[in-house]
Amino acid sequence: MSSTDMVDPTTPDNEPEPSTEDEAQVRHLDEGYLVDFLTDKPIKDTPKEQVRQRIVRVLFHEYQIAPEDMALDFAIQVETEKGKRRKKIDIAIFAPGSEHKADNLRRVVVTNREPNRGKNVVKLRTYDQMKSEMAHVQDLLGAEDFPERTWGLWTDNVDFFFIEKETTRWGADFHERSDWPMSDGTVGSGQVVSAQQLRRAEPEMLKVTFRRCHNYVHGNEGMPKDVAFWQFLFLLFAKMYDERAVRKGNPRRFYASMTEPYDDKGRAAIRERITDLFEDVKKQYVNSGLFKANDEIALTDRALAFIVSELAPYDLGLTDIDAKGLAYQELVGTNLRGDRGQYFTPRGAVKLMIDILDPQEDETVLDPTCGTGGFLHATLTHLHHKMQEEDGTRGLPNSPEQAERYRDRLRRYSDEHLFGADFDPFLVRATAMNIMTLADTPGNVFHMDSLAFPKGHLSGVAEANKRIPLARDGRSGVVDVLLTNPPFGADIPINDESVLGEFREGVARLWSRDKKTGDLVISPNVPGSMAPEQLFVQRAIEWVKPGGRVGIVLPNGILSNPGPADEGIRRYILQECWVLASVELPVETFIVDANVNILTTLLFLKRKTLDEKINENLNGPISYPVFMAVAEKVGFDRRGNELYKRAANGDLIIETYEETEYLSIGGHRRARKVRRSRPVINNDLPLIAQKYWEFREKYPMPGQDPRETRGADA
Repeated sequence: MSSTDMVDPTTPDNEPEPSTEDEAQVRHLDEGYLVDFLTDKPIKDTPKEQVRQRIVRVLFHEYQIAPEDMALDFAIQVETEKGKRRKKIDIAIFAPGSEHKADNLRRVVVTNREPNRGKNVVKLRTYDQMKSEMAHVQDLLGAEDFPERTWGLWTDNVDFFFIEKETTRWGADFHERSDWPMSDGTVGSGQVVSAQQLRRAEPEMLKVTFRRCHNYVHGNEGMPKDVAFWQFLFLLFAKMYDERAVRKGNPRRFYASMTEPYDDKGRAAIRERITDLFEDVKKQYVNSGLFKANDEIALTDRALAFIVSELAPYDLGLTDIDAKGLAYQELVGTNLRGDRGQYFTPRGAVKLMIDILDPQEDETVLDPTCGTGGFLHATLTHLHHKMQEEDGTRGLPNSPEQAERYRDRLRRYSDEHLFGADFDPFLVRATAMNIMTLADTPGNVFHMDSLAFPKGHLSGVAEANKRIPLARDGRSGVVDVLLTNPPFGADIPINDESVLGEFREGVARLWSRDKKTGDLVISPNVPGSMAPEQLFVQRAIEWVKPGGRVGIVLPNGILSNPGPADEGIRRYILQECWVLASVELPVETFIVDANVNILTTLLFLKRKTLDEKINENLNGPISYPVFMAVAEKVGFDRRGNELYKRAANGDLIIETYEETEYLSIGGHRRARKVRRSRPVINNDLPLIAQKYWEFREKYPMPGQDPRETRGADA
């Protein structure tokens, strides 16, 4: 069940294929165990082991260290004041391709359990506060007797401390460093400012890095949480800008050598480079609304050096856009949650909606309540995966050439076809910066009230009227796919008549039942207020052109309450749209990601054309099948703990998966495939997407477009 493959298209035909690992026998997993990434065998699950397994994956994916060059709990003799003692190294790293013995040991990693975060930011420790822990790392590296045993790391997945041993004729000195070399000895942007030596980020490690940067500014520098957040975004934006400039042949400015962060002269040099870079960023985007004239990097030299040294080693342009988007979303979501019923959409629900609506590269996508940009990010990820499938490289890391080509396509798509809007100016700004990290452009994110549109006084209304008009009042519209999770709740009612008046011919009516027949009838009176989600049903439908598709998150009441008000909205939906699907979600979906205890349904619609509506008026309603599903499990429980599938005897069910990384071996760049085992997440949503497309193949919709029978990107 475990094997390792190496594929090198540049290898001569007469060179023998590398051997594969023996098949592991992991078929099930007992409670309290996890699967070791190095051996693919069960290992006891402890908080410390969870950290160690994350670091092993980072060493493989980011530092290009082959799994067979690592070992867990490797024992060596260590000199102490009381004589020699035998100590174990949590992760031992050996010279590439060498035997696992002390003479070949090159790096040591010491791990510890991750501290409990609670609700407070974890303050990062300094090297001076870690003297006893770092002394242990120094003992494992040894003195001058082991000159090639050079690099050490101590981490608990919150703090990361690198040290380098320098051996001289007088003994060994140990120096704090901001990073350590890649497997072949090259140092990332630590010492040599070269685009080729940046590394692609491992998804979980990128989230840790973003979190560390924010925590340092907030926890160590004492800045308010929101100020710390924006300072980090300014630097992230500058990092992306610098990468683009380097690709065009300009010198790199966003870097920190391994020694600069640790003395005043080095930190001042970093400050000078970044200040100059950020001024260029503001000039470039002066008309975009992303930056204000008085925006500045307000961090201390120490904090600025820390963040630059954390971000600089990564090639964010080469990093998978899903990894960047998820890291960004996690950071934004914890900082910009609003109080206007803004329930940020869980990732699993977002992906299901994208899979079912399947936006294409020639289709215009809109989220009129974009929040932190989850649907926009997922759309770009979806299209990126389609591009990889065209090249037959889905699941593989992008080559630099592929990354550049995909970036160009995603940038054009974002400029021409991707739109968002939100009432909150901070979310508008944050979402535009999110799109920039994914597609090298801020895209089209408008500051406006989508319910008041096409009226309103906010800054984005005029441009939105030009680019994404409503498909009504004689205008055909341009939006092909609309995805949205509108604000919910009767506690944030819409009672402004200038807004409600736009909906009086649709959902903003009073409905009642005829006492004799029980039929639904319209009252001559009108409601003085309505919940925003009720109005957003009509607004979403009005925004897509005839034949366009809608995916909207709604509280269950609209679709199930027997009262005349909600039945009136359902009647409006059936009058204007074909219902493609309805997927009911469990309460856990929003409890974990949005801290909201609410039952929701994902409703998928296709707007009827004028001819289809006329035909129904003349010949009566058309009967057609509707896909309906109830998700019982979404991969986690109410506390956010992952849920796994189990066999009848209670054992965890295991699946085989494959990961690929490009390693430099013998001067050649080779694709390294590693097959491993893992417990199967108990999540109904991917299966629901699959079943939807099976259903759609069997039951076409009236006037069905060919893409509605094409399988979604899984």
